[in-house]
Amino acid sequence: MTDTAHHILMLSSSRMGDEQYLEHAQPMIQAHLGDCRDVLFIPYAGVTLGWDDYVEKVQQALPSLNVIGIHTADDPIAAVESASAIVVGGGNTFNLLYQLYNNDLLDVIRRKVASGTPYIGWSAGSNICGASIRTTNDMPIIEPPSFTALGFVPCQLNPHYTDYQPPNHNGETRDDRLFEFTALNPTTPVLAIREGTALLLSNQRMTLKGKLPGFCFRGAEKHAIEPEQDLTEFLNQ
Repeated sequence: MTDTAHHILMLSSSRMGDEQYLEHAQPMIQAHLGDCRDVLFIPYAGVTLGWDDYVEKVQQALPSLNVIGIHTADDPIAAVESASAIVVGGGNTFNLLYQLYNNDLLDVIRRKVASGTPYIGWSAGSNICGASIRTTNDMPIIEPPSFTALGFVPCQLNPHYTDYQPPNHNGETRDDRLFEFTALNPTTPVLAIREGTALLLSNQRMTLKGKLPGFCFRGAEKHAIEPEQDLTEFLNQ
């Protein structure tokens, strides 16, 4: 069972449709943070986007917050330990996890969030909340020491889930890829969430937020997850 103090918002994406950056997520982010206004932002998933530019992009999207990039800290571990809230952006999940390992940050983030510090991630920042990053959509452009992630939830996550099949596209679908994982790991569920939705974990309870359903892949089966559905069972894997 996940620690009672965990207060984690796992957004599928930074955009929904043609909306502005983080526009759909603003109400969820504000509700999640409450009165907290100072956030430590981890931009390590950015590869072609410079980390200073990434911080500025998030700051412009969330003007009511004071966004500080962890890469500007002399001691990243101390920055996490003193953070009022931790925010992790999207990009490449492999690069994000590589940098977290490289800076010895996984354990300190786990401890900090277990103490009740709010955590918000989107895309790659949500993917690392699962047991591992083996169900990310990203290319392995760099090799982290392990695929083991933060493990806030003991199952697998797949943000940006879509079942759209482009015309004349003969490659594997997202479902094909996720069923490959569950074929080799039949007892490990994968929670796939569509853009514009999020998983909220707070007070030992997890629910799907947003207006669109998601899906749970397990073994050879795929089941729908409805908005506001109680998903606490997945904390007990």
